[in-house]
Amino acid sequence: MRGSVYDVVVIGAGSVGAPAALSLAQAGLDVLVVDSLPSVGQGSNKAAIGGIRATHSDPAKIRLCQRTIEILSGWEEAHGQEIEWRSGGYVFVAYTPREEKLLQDLLVIQHAYGLGIEWLDAKALLDIVPDLNRRGLIGGTYSPGDGHCSPLLACHAFYDEARRLGATFQFGEEVTGIEVREGRVRAVRTNKGRYGTPVVLNAAGPWARAVGKLVGLDHPVQPDSHEAGVTEPVAHFLAPMVVDTRPAPGSSNYYFHQLASGQFTFCITPQPPILGEDCRETSAFLPMVARRMVDLMPRLGNLRVRRTWRGLYPMTPDGSPLVGWAQEVEGYAMAIGMCGQGVMLGPGLGELLARMITGALLPTDGEVLKILSPYRAFAGQEALR
Repeated sequence: MRGSVYDVVVIGAGSVGAPAALSLAQAGLDVLVVDSLPSVGQGSNKAAIGGIRATHSDPAKIRLCQRTIEILSGWEEAHGQEIEWRSGGYVFVAYTPREEKLLQDLLVIQHAYGLGIEWLDAKALLDIVPDLNRRGLIGGTYSPGDGHCSPLLACHAFYDEARRLGATFQFGEEVTGIEVREGRVRAVRTNKGRYGTPVVLNAAGPWARAVGKLVGLDHPVQPDSHEAGVTEPVAHFLAPMVVDTRPAPGSSNYYFHQLASGQFTFCITPQPPILGEDCRETSAFLPMVARRMVDLMPRLGNLRVRRTWRGLYPMTPDGSPLVGWAQEVEGYAMAIGMCGQGVMLGPGLGELLARMITGALLPTDGEVLKILSPYRAFAGQEALR
């Protein structure tokens, strides 16, 4: 049985837990990360397709992802590790007045937070993505500063750097209990040991609710399944991630981009949601998404698909994460409910969590923590979730 004492125990070594461990280690804390899976990023992280954007409708997500882009875009130069970062941008297309109004209305808040995003008419948008279907195209938004990376390479990069700075990772350990005495966290128990700590950070992704129950809390985080796929590699002809928010039978939107390897990767948001933890591929996904993608970009019609898979989106009632300290249990912190955006939120969020845990918050952190408070009223939905 292992046993020791740490300043912080992080539960989950994925898109949030790994960068949080790095930021906590950078702050000089003795950090332990515990994960039941065999290595870093083996939960939802490895199922992500790697899009990174700051072009949200929620101010908290905008701020966090702005910082994420700064971190990831400079990672190779700063640390010498290739994470396949590409600043290809994001394009949201509009083929009906519904998308046109939605995207143009969002520009007000996006510009207020300094995002470099603009509305382009059909002609200008075709200069950026010339292979779009011209029929009915009204225009769209383009944010050149957004990009994409390899989720697994990025997660491993944070893991390597966190370990270099002294963070400890224990894999294949299932958390079985969180000891609370006199209203505060005292230790974490696993199937292999007990670790004393005054602070536990729940970064358990789709399994966050189960962790919360160990301290008597019922977090409103419900996983649902999203299916994705990847094609054979071809010569590069697409730089940005393309997002089509038009609803259709079986899906509310879909998106795709071309990787550094030349492969295309793609995903849909199922409608109605597929609730639960079932990650088996389906026969319905590929015909559904292929039809939509080829209609939007006919040039994709001859691509061969290599494989498909499903991953879990830990969803909240309003499509935004739950971040902050528990009011009921001192020393219990949450960074959960990333709603499928852990890769783009994690690096910026990791730094915020380190400041929150060490009591070194910046003036702008208050707004982010208020918006993402686990105790907020869930009203409405984040428009670009």
